Amino acid sequence: MLVPLRDELLQLCGTHSFLLAAKAGSLFALRIETPEKEYCQTIEPDDLVVVSAPEGGALEPAIMLAEFVRTYHMPLIVIAKDHPGSKRFSYLVSVGPVITTSCSIRRGTHPEQHLVCSSHELAGLTLKGILGGVDISGLPVGVTRRYVKCHISTEFS
Repeated sequence: MLVPLRDELLQLCGTHSFLLAAKAGSLFALRIETPEKEYCQTIEPDDLVVVSAPEGGALEPAIMLAEFVRTYHMPLIVIAKDHPGSKRFSYLVSVGPVITTSCSIRRGTHPEQHLVCSSHELAGLTLKGILGGVDISGLPVGVTRRYVKCHISTEFS
């Protein structure tokens, strides 16, 4: 399914979880920090920033995480596979040209950016960034989609 996507964000909603997808919007180097080393991945304007909320929750933290990466180019942190904190990650981020969701991986432990942890109800989706949009395959029945517009502004007085 081809879905137009430009500056807005796309939310895919299951019953108890959601994904938020956005275009990267510019060419930049994404730093991925692991316990062993640092990786650098080139991100293209049509690549995707996908935030997964496997347990649902507020939309605003997902928006903030997407913006941290796509606007401010913040690095991603990957923890060790046996780290006890992995179960406390309620929002996860993956960035790249093609991203697949999986419910069988441990949260926050994968430096590979083609995969993001998801809930069971959103597992098996593939999102591919294309010119002017996103190509979504494996969309389960009952998953809804909506566009989200967000503008972050700062006022001083």
